[in-house]
Amino acid sequence: MIRVFLMGFMGAGKTTLGKALARDLGVSFIDLDQYIENRYSKSVSQLFATRGEQGFREIESRLLREVGEFDDVVVSCGGSTPLIGDNMDYMLSRGKTVYLKCDNATLLSRLKTARAQRPLIASKTDEELAAFIESETKRREPGYLRAEYICPGDRLESRGQIAETLVYIKELLDIK
Repeated sequence: MIRVFLMGFMGAGKTTLGKALARDLGVSFIDLDQYIENRYSKSVSQLFATRGEQGFREIESRLLREVGEFDDVVVSCGGSTPLIGDNMDYMLSRGKTVYLKCDNATLLSRLKTARAQRPLIASKTDEELAAFIESETKRREPGYLRAEYICPGDRLESRGQIAETLVYIKELLDIK
């Protein structure tokens, strides 16, 4: 049975690596935000607007526990998922936890191009985005570092880099 939880800042490559890892291992891939959106037929932004952050976090924690019971799955968590309540303790008890760590320059480069799809940063200038990344990664990192494993996420820009990272993460997790 394989159960892997990927965590890290937005733009760290959790979905990119998660899909590739799941495909390589022949297991299911679940993006937790997408799972929530499908379940509620609303976007994360709409859920935040109608239920508030607290209401969304309750949904997120509940559905994390749902997917955390699945066998043979790679789960890409939202950037804040491991930092809310006892979510990290839950993930540590249910499977292998991996912090996908990127340097801030990589995050800035990726998020500048994906800004429009991310409501939290959509209206930020490049300078504001850089400052946001700096402060938020610093604030969140102690929570992320509770993960059992740390995998570099800076090299996911091409198929070759993804393949190299897959080899690394499978060795790290001792998964064939």
